[in-house]
Amino acid sequence: MTSRAAEALPDHRLIRIELPDAPPPPSAYAEADRRQAIDDLLGGNSFGPQGMGEGPFVLHLMVREGRLILDIRDAADAPLRAIVLVLGPFRRLIKDYLMLVANHEEAVTSGAMDARVQAIDMGRRGLHNEAAELLTMRLDGRVAVDFETARRLFTLIAALHQRM
Repeated sequence: MTSRAAEALPDHRLIRIELPDAPPPPSAYAEADRRQAIDDLLGGNSFGPQGMGEGPFVLHLMVREGRLILDIRDAADAPLRAIVLVLGPFRRLIKDYLMLVANHEEAVTSGAMDARVQAIDMGRRGLHNEAAELLTMRLDGRVAVDFETARRLFTLIAALHQRM
């Protein structure tokens, strides 16, 4: 593919993510998890809001009155559209994910055996996969996301619920 052809492709990606209402992380470990999810998202993502042009996009992610709000903006941070999702279908996944993150942190800091840490990681990956599928389904017809983008967005959604 020539560079000219690459330039003609739509730029369906996020270039910045803001969590304006995020509670302070309960630990340095939780902050590192949040930061890693943002860095990974910005390092590579696929985010294509339907009917909003090519992008790139900025995402302000927040929870208000029990609803997840994806405030999608253009590269200059001008609002384009807000997508609101009810959180009910995500609550069990968020609660379980936060429990696994806490267990992982405890296992790592207490020097637990590698087998325990790996088992917790496997559980966390399974939850991530289930949550990514749910998020992809809930965004269907509104925002096209790839699997890895959905997984990382779920990490940030969970981070907004540190006290759930």
